[in-house]
Amino acid sequence: MKGKQTVWDMVRSLAVIGVVVAGIYIFVPHDEKADPTHVVDYRVETNTARRAAPYPVAAPVGLPEQWRATSVSFDRKDAHAWHLGFLDPHGQYVAIEQTSDASAKHVAKVTHQAQPTGERQQVGDLSWERWEGEKYDALVRQEQGHATVVTGTGSFEELATMAAALEFKQGQ
Repeated sequence: MKGKQTVWDMVRSLAVIGVVVAGIYIFVPHDEKADPTHVVDYRVETNTARRAAPYPVAAPVGLPEQWRATSVSFDRKDAHAWHLGFLDPHGQYVAIEQTSDASAKHVAKVTHQAQPTGERQQVGDLSWERWEGEKYDALVRQEQGHATVVTGTGSFEELATMAAALEFKQGQ
């Protein structure tokens, strides 16, 4: 039966492919303990947001390097929405959310439906409202014409650490 493949030929072909794949796996370096977190540089977006937003944009200054920025965005069309997300030293998510929409509906949206507790927390010179939720907790400042929210899975202590590091600037 010349020209026809047999089952034995297919088994040999699969064995050769298996040896090649095993060789690649063994000889290509890979670090299973490596941190998969993709860290972003947020300086350019921060400057862009500060020039375009109608409110002072918040960005942290002086956080320890264990805090790693993982996401950043500014959307002029969505009420000048500013977002900056971090992983804290314990691997918890902490984000800064700002917008010219200071409504409770918007705050509930960015905090995954957290609710105000009626309690306030002093962080530096600023007083923040505490919100608690099933997924995220938050420190909230609803000001004339904009809202600043520090939210995430981090503890209120970690949220306060971020809030204390915030520098509010506009129009650089």
